Amino acid sequence: MAEEIKNENTEELPAALLQFPCEFPMKIVGERTDEFAQEIVSIIQKHCPSFDAAEVEMKASAKGNYLSLGVLINATSQDMLDNLYKEITAHNKVRFVL
Repeated sequence: MAEEIKNENTEELPAALLQFPCEFPMKIVGERTDEFAQEIVSIIQKHCPSFDAAEVEMKASAKGNYLSLGVLINATSQDMLDNLYKEITAHNKVRFVL
């Protein structure tokens, strides 16, 4: 069971929302270019070497200007997720990450 902490209202809150390791879904939306998907997959594989690029779900926007990448990450720690998120959001073609 997760360790409990208390806030100012004395409500008990779980110490961690995620239990690691876990599968963590992400959606990355960015400019639709020839190299966008491969660049994002390379970033993911840097942080999660077991990630299989064949599992990426890709969908173009209605006008074809953007590409959505749906991935399921095997997250081993909160630090791993934080570092992955920081590197993906720093990419110049990424518009947002969910």
